[in-house]
Amino acid sequence: MAYVKYKELTKYFNFSKEIDKTSLPKYVTDYVDEGEIIYKAYKTLSDRGVFTNDRMVLFDCNPISKSKKIHIIPYNSISTGAVLFKATSGAILLSFDSGYQIRLNFIKMDAQAKTELRKLFSYIMNKKGKKD
Repeated sequence: MAYVKYKELTKYFNFSKEIDKTSLPKYVTDYVDEGEIIYKAYKTLSDRGVFTNDRMVLFDCNPISKSKKIHIIPYNSISTGAVLFKATSGAILLSFDSGYQIRLNFIKMDAQAKTELRKLFSYIMNKKGKKD
């Protein structure tokens, strides 16, 4: 008998704007544990991404079907990562111990936003494998 492991295709998020950590919708803050500190938060037209001191919480919202898929990814599950910069955009590419991959695209970026993306990438990679 053959065993086939279910594996979803690589997921992409296209974050267009950093958002204020204090103005996040309730459905987002409900997934941040007590004592967890939000480091950065980003959004697309409908999706949100929150990076805390322990994990990233990504909200894949589909306004047509009115559904939400929530990805909760602890930093210690990351095996490798890369950061990519282009003229007006950037991306964080992550591979996980399970074999899954995710690409976090950041669009409409200026020099300051690229500096913040580099800091976020360093933060994530320095947190992987560590427990606070």
